[in-house]
Amino acid sequence: MAEPHELRDRGLRLTPQRELVLAAVRELGHATPEEVAEKVRLTHPGINLSTVYRNLETLENVGFVLHTHLGHGGATYHAAEELAHLHLVCGVCGSVGDAPIDAAASFVTSLADDYGFRTDVSHFAIYGTCADCVAAELK
Repeated sequence: MAEPHELRDRGLRLTPQRELVLAAVRELGHATPEEVAEKVRLTHPGINLSTVYRNLETLENVGFVLHTHLGHGGATYHAAEELAHLHLVCGVCGSVGDAPIDAAASFVTSLADDYGFRTDVSHFAIYGTCADCVAAELK
């Protein structure tokens, strides 16, 4: 759970809903608002999806959570205190893995050098096939 001072230090009042949503995001890793709501409802069945969306937006605005798009659907959220990372999405099994942000360093440098384009790869989802699915294909 969030510490009361964590939210107060960023100008927010600690509400039970904010605390529950932040705790769910931290526990789930990468989660959609629907998955966060499902997790929160395990202990607080009355929370509705619109409350989860509002709290995710508030928590993102003050830097507690970040979102990325891992597919054609909506956003997926993760705790901001996690180190910035790339999202590796398997097109076979649907798993989401992480890779260090430095793995994209030469790509980012190339875009900057060749096109003058500064890239934020922390919102970057890379699609492919995970190691387990590759291994299964080779059998």
